[in-house]
Amino acid sequence: MAARFGVDAVGRLLGDAAQAALGRAQRVPARRALLPHAGEPLATLVTLFLLGDAVPAAAAAAAFPALGLAGARKGGLVAQGEGGSVRATVDLRPYGFVDTVGVGEWWIASDLGELASGGALREDHVLGIGGASTTLSGLMMSEPVDAALDLGTGCGIQALHAARHARRVVATDISERALDIAAFNARLNGVESIEFRLGSLYEPVAGERFDHIVSNPPFVITPRAEGVPEYEYRDGGMVGDALVREVVRGAADHLVPGGVAQLLGNWEYHRDRDAFDRVREWLTGTRLDAWFLEREVQDAAQYAETWIRDGGTRPGPEFDRLYGAWLEDFDARGVESVGFGYVTLRAARENTARGAWPMRVLERVHGSLGHNASGLGEHIAASLAARDWLAGRSDAALAAASLTVAGDVTEERHYWPGQEHPTVIVLKQGGGFGRSVRLDTGLAALVGACDGDLSVGAIIAAVAQLLEVDPADLLADLLPRVRDLVADGFLRP
Repeated sequence: MAARFGVDAVGRLLGDAAQAALGRAQRVPARRALLPHAGEPLATLVTLFLLGDAVPAAAAAAAFPALGLAGARKGGLVAQGEGGSVRATVDLRPYGFVDTVGVGEWWIASDLGELASGGALREDHVLGIGGASTTLSGLMMSEPVDAALDLGTGCGIQALHAARHARRVVATDISERALDIAAFNARLNGVESIEFRLGSLYEPVAGERFDHIVSNPPFVITPRAEGVPEYEYRDGGMVGDALVREVVRGAADHLVPGGVAQLLGNWEYHRDRDAFDRVREWLTGTRLDAWFLEREVQDAAQYAETWIRDGGTRPGPEFDRLYGAWLEDFDARGVESVGFGYVTLRAARENTARGAWPMRVLERVHGSLGHNASGLGEHIAASLAARDWLAGRSDAALAAASLTVAGDVTEERHYWPGQEHPTVIVLKQGGGFGRSVRLDTGLAALVGACDGDLSVGAIIAAVAQLLEVDPADLLADLLPRVRDLVADGFLRP
């Protein structure tokens, strides 16, 4: 665009504070920031598409010098407003990112949000880029593959990301409106390798298999009650967390051997059962490695508040009515809280060793992440490779291996004043999931000596001599913990 309608230009125009306020659905700081630039093409586009405010027709015409105002109307971007003004009919915004392929920037269209519409969202609303979509794109592994599937594509953002490492992409959705907008976004950004198909879950790809499946499915748990809105972008039409279960189990029939599926999801905690006990049942009978990583848990009341407000319903009588429906549903089904997190699945290869399959990791990692400039996808891929490396090694083979400390790992030591020896030693991960591990003297000494020269067994023997303990006992104590440090990315083969 002649107006330079891009991430950097918009950021410079608005400033950090006004942009942050927009993220909180507050337009006043942005409106004030734009006042000195009224009539300028970039300010006009920001006013139209990011703030959802009407602009004079003359200003809109100047902002579309090539397309023209008539072309913008014909393309469905704008419509006639009141008093000769022009208003946006879609949310259109620049989106910048960094992944393992490199730096990129697109324009992404979606339906106007609550900020522009001023009320609750329509049930067939097509959501734009939000926290969940950027989370999933950041998790995406990006090794080159032949075919990828974006299950429930919405505005198409995951399909666009997948197209950066897959030769071809199939994007599905139950909403024709979503597919139309996703196809528009692909054309707008010059991406021609995506095929769009209408249908529910895996129905549009029956009998097909893919190297990579990504999905931000409509996992929100919504009461199946009369008068409760069912938003297509977030509600899969099933009871509780059944939709996530179906996406997980269906992946087994749609991945090539060694293929990977990555998705976001919710899982319920019932009064009498832990959520992960139920998740293990989802995986029963599937030839899938599975890594469920829970990032957050909300009690039933918090969860209801979050998603009622997400639909654009403000506090008041209607909010209270929906709140009651949500809590009644949870109480009837014995649900006390809901977990949210990341799921990575992998189909077993034909030559997978009996002792190495299946990998089942169900863990809770709440709190802040590490710093991952190009997303978590690279870390997840490295973690899978590390677990494969460990699965093929006995304790004797691990003891014979040489390891190095990952470059993002630091060590903290805490001392009582005046004391020579530390009271607490903590190993901290700067990237990845930002994990911290408390070390004792023996494990700290082993990690400190892992520079790739000596084997694990040789280091442990030397440490045992220094600590004056039995080498065999120290080896038996430390090897399982070394496995954990390799699996979590602190130590590398």
